[in-house]
Amino acid sequence: MMMGAKSAPATAPVSLPSSEHVTVLLNEAVDALNIQAGGTYIDCTFGRGGHSKKILAKLGAKGRLFAVDRDLAALAVGQSITDARFYIEHLHFSEVNQLATKHKLTNVDGILLDLGISSPQIDEGERGFSFRFDAPLDMRMDQSRGKTVAELLTTISEQKLGEVIKDYGEERFAKQVARAIIKERTDGRAITTTGQLAKVVASAIPKVEPGQNPATRTFQALRIFVNQELEELSLVLPQCLNLLAAGGRLVVISFHSLEDRIVKRFIQSEQNRDELPANFPVKAKDLPQPRLMAVGKAIKPSAAEVKANPRSRSAVMRVAMRTATA
Repeated sequence: MMMGAKSAPATAPVSLPSSEHVTVLLNEAVDALNIQAGGTYIDCTFGRGGHSKKILAKLGAKGRLFAVDRDLAALAVGQSITDARFYIEHLHFSEVNQLATKHKLTNVDGILLDLGISSPQIDEGERGFSFRFDAPLDMRMDQSRGKTVAELLTTISEQKLGEVIKDYGEERFAKQVARAIIKERTDGRAITTTGQLAKVVASAIPKVEPGQNPATRTFQALRIFVNQELEELSLVLPQCLNLLAAGGRLVVISFHSLEDRIVKRFIQSEQNRDELPANFPVKAKDLPQPRLMAVGKAIKPSAAEVKANPRSRSAVMRVAMRTATA
């Protein structure tokens, strides 16, 4: 029998530690998975367990839920779940194939990806994600590996830094910010805390949008870059496709236009494989057929959800279904 972090009767209620994190599009995402009582599902971004808890509530005694998360704090929350139908492992979601191989998972019924950053990561100042706290400049989602942002800033070139801030943060003053950061380094003032970085960024930006901290876009860009968030997403989507059974659902919640673009294009590329220009010499039926079909249109949080949880305002959810085509 597949065992969870701690064994318990398969029908035991799920109990999660309290958390300030509010799961975005909770009901919409779980409904989109079209949960089957005896199905097998993967939550690729466990976070604080909001989606997993609801999935388990819908599963029957023979259902199974596997989860991964690269954040050690999230892993600790998942390991506190006592349910024999549940298993969690410390992996990046781009490593979901490792989970599948270990547990001989094929033809799963649904996979969920809830991208971006969780509220506890932002609100725990020592993680270094937020300029609201003066803390070590870390920003790694997985603190067991990889470079911190502070370490990154000791070696990155001014040109590369400017590209990162422009591309991932969509900061129009990216060059000025990069120049100011590198000047601090060359003048012998290493940037090691969030407060230092926020101050340097603010000094380089001549005009700020009302209601926005001048460091917002730069912090976002560095977080995305140091965690390789877009690369992770590009790697996991084909793995999800190969793991899904016919009729299985892929549900992805994005919080950044770059993420959503990757998801949208992936679904479209798999859905439109048989589209041909007029008078093309090869018949559509002789070409590889679509392996994914979009389910409905992109879904955004309701006005009520955004009012209750302002951090949900940029969320976009896309759903696709695996076709019977091999």
